[in-house]
Amino acid sequence: MSIRVLRTLPVVAVMAVIGSAPLTGQSGSPRRLVVYGDVVEFLQLTDPNTCQPKARFKRGQAIGFRMTAVNPETGQRDRATKLVVHVTYGGRTFEIPMRDRQNERQPQREFWVARWDVPSDASTGAVHYRVTATDPQGRTGEYTPFKVENSQLTIVE
Repeated sequence: MSIRVLRTLPVVAVMAVIGSAPLTGQSGSPRRLVVYGDVVEFLQLTDPNTCQPKARFKRGQAIGFRMTAVNPETGQRDRATKLVVHVTYGGRTFEIPMRDRQNERQPQREFWVARWDVPSDASTGAVHYRVTATDPQGRTGEYTPFKVENSQLTIVE
C-alpha cells in the first residue's frame, strides 16, 4: 500500500463512524417520527400578513401552529397521525389538537394546524409549548423549540 492510502485510512474510518451516528436531537430510531414546523399569526385570509412566521404576540392575537410529522423510514407523512400542541401558560398546560390542513383544493399543504388565542388578560413573558405526534402504527415523535430566551414564543404589550 502506498503512504497516501495509509494516511487516508484513519480519516475514512472516522468519517464512517461519524456518518452513522445520529445527530444531536435525532433519536436514530425508525420508531420515532420526525416532527417540525413553525409558529405564525393567523389573520383573515385576505390579509397579506397572515401566516407569516412570528414569535411575539399581543393579547387577543391568534397564534397559529403549523407542524408536520414524517415517518423516517418512508420520508412520508400519514394523514391519520394525531398531533397535539401542549401550551404551558399561567401555570397550566392546554392541549390543543391539530387538524390536517391538506385538502383536495390544496394538496400541497402537507401539514397540520392549530390555533391558540392569546387571552385578553394574559401577562407578558414567554409561553412554552411542545408538539407531540402519534401515528396509527404507534410511532411517536415530539417537537420542542430551542431553549433560547430571545426566540421563545412571547406575549408582549
